[in-house]
Order: sequence, then C-alpha cells, then structure tokens
Amino acid sequence: MKAMVLQGIRQMEMVEIPDPVLEKPDDVLLRLLVVGVCGSDIHYYTQGRIGSQVVHYPFRVGHECAAVVEAVGSAVRHLQPGDTVAVDPAMWCNRCDQCRLRRFHTCRNLRFLGCPGQAEGCLAERIIMPSASCFKTPPTLPAETAALIEPLAIGVYAASLAAPLAGGRIAILGAGPIGLSVLLAAREQGAERIYVSEPLASRRRAAQTGGADWTASPNETDIVADIAQQEPLLLDAVFECCGQQEALDQAVRLIKPGGMLLIVGIPSVARVSFDIDTLRRREITIRNVRRQNEKTAETIKTVAAGRLRPNFMITHRFPFEQTQQAFDLVADYADGVIKAMILFNFS
Repeated sequence: MKAMVLQGIRQMEMVEIPDPVLEKPDDVLLRLLVVGVCGSDIHYYTQGRIGSQVVHYPFRVGHECAAVVEAVGSAVRHLQPGDTVAVDPAMWCNRCDQCRLRRFHTCRNLRFLGCPGQAEGCLAERIIMPSASCFKTPPTLPAETAALIEPLAIGVYAASLAAPLAGGRIAILGAGPIGLSVLLAAREQGAERIYVSEPLASRRRAAQTGGADWTASPNETDIVADIAQQEPLLLDAVFECCGQQEALDQAVRLIKPGGMLLIVGIPSVARVSFDIDTLRRREITIRNVRRQNEKTAETIKTVAAGRLRPNFMITHRFPFEQTQQAFDLVADYADGVIKAMILFNFS
C-alpha cells in the first residue's frame, strides 16, 4: 500500500509499505478516508521535533482522521466492516495509575499516532488501531466532519476545564483550528462574551463565523487595553492557543483575580516565562491542556445534533498524492488556509 513519509526537513515522499494485518483481538483495520493537517504535524515537518520528541527519518505523521472499518479482531463487538469512524489518536495501556484514574491522555505508556518514538501516523492507505480508539459516526456525518472531531474534542475538553462557562467572559488568543475549536465549544457551553485575538484577517473572519463577539489583531491594537476597556473587572479565563510568549504575557494581564489561564497552544521553545507578581497577587490558576480526554464520543454527539458546526474551518482539500503541497500551504500560512484536508478519494 501507499504511505507518505517525512524524509527530512520539508521533505516528503510517497513510498510502498506492507499492508497492516490484524494481530490482537481488539485490533481494527481501517481504510483512510480523510486526514486533517495539524499544527503539530507542521512542527515535525518544518523543525523535525516538538520538544523532546525528535523525528528519525523516514517517519509518517498525521493523526486527525476519519476512516472505514475493513476488518475487526475477535474481541471487537461495537464495530463491524463498513462502519465509518472518527479516530482518537491516543492509544493507552488501561493498566497504569493514570489510566486507573481515567487520565488516559497522560497514560504512562501512551502511544499516539504520528508521534516520534510512539507510533507511525495515519498518512497511509490503511492503519491498525485499537478498538477503544475508534468511534463509530452516524451515516449523516460526512467524513470531512468526522476528521475534525479530533481537534474539536480538544476544544471541548479545554472548555470543560474552565467550567462553568455559563455567563463567563473569556478570551482566546490565536484563531487557528484549535483556537476556533475552543471558541465553538465555549460558545456551546454557555460563555457569555468571547474575545478573540488573531493576527491573520482570514482567521479573524472565521472566528466571527464561529461566534466571537470581538476580534482584533495583536499587531494592530493593544489587545489588553482594548479588552480591559470593555471588561474593567477583566476576564474569567483566557485560552492561549498559539504557543507564543507574547500571548502568554497578554493572557496574564487579562485575567481577573481567581481566574484561569489555560495553555492549549504548543510553544516552539523549551521554556516560557510568566509575570509571577501578577500571577501571585491575583491568584491565577495555570492549567495545561493535554490533548483531549474522553471527549471524542461527546463531541461526535454534539456535532451530530447540530450544536457544534465546525466545517467552516475547512478551507483547502488535496488528494493524497499532493500531501506535501498541503503541508507547505499550512506551514506558510498561505492562501488564507485554516484547515487543509487530505482526501484519499479526491474528486
């Protein structure tokens, strides 16, 4: 079968690899339909690493996907061939202390699709996943939408950590796919007013489509002063979704005493800093958001019910053979891209 692998910085190649086969009773053989290009994929593509996770070439990235079940292991009961699934890229052991606490996303033995040293990614015609990571989607849910479930579930999880959001006033710094996912989830969970900071005009427009009450560019205005003028008591929570030191600094200044900073973005540097005087005096809680945890099924139901409508994030589509063009587009923030999708049956 065909697979797309990284061969170096900004180098991709389509190669032939053996077809995967079922080995364990809970294995599921999946035929890929759609793969979304994620910002973490771009880190590996342009830098060859995220922190301590370093790519050793050749390596296959990709973790946001929808697929069709082709075969199942003997222990699988909730899926059958022909089902369409959204995939949770995490593969947890279900044995360690973290799994016993239902913190599957911090499993001591966690494997994650497209993560160096853990598991090859989903940029291939077929992959094997444990059945616990495969969530059946209703026939009415398009495959493209199913592929958005993974980043959207991160937004749902992040918003839940700041709960209760009902009546709350929040800011989201960075309106890429994850920031927009947080926006949709926060609005659905009842946030009263949502401020969004984003330098790219196309993404500010997308944030308005997603329900933002106010958007502005941090390159054109003083974000802190402008929001503070409208919210003199400051904000209940700020979601940092771009991984930038400047945004972290702005977030701390925007949060009211007793409020929360949620770090969702992935910084490209090993260390960041905070104004400890402001953090301490306001008793601000800092919460790191690690992917999503047990939010995939909930997110599918919410999307299927029409309470979350994420498809406006999809701006570009590419056939599997043009995966490198898709990665270049996203890496360069070109042509107003928000979410690029790789389609295995492109037409």
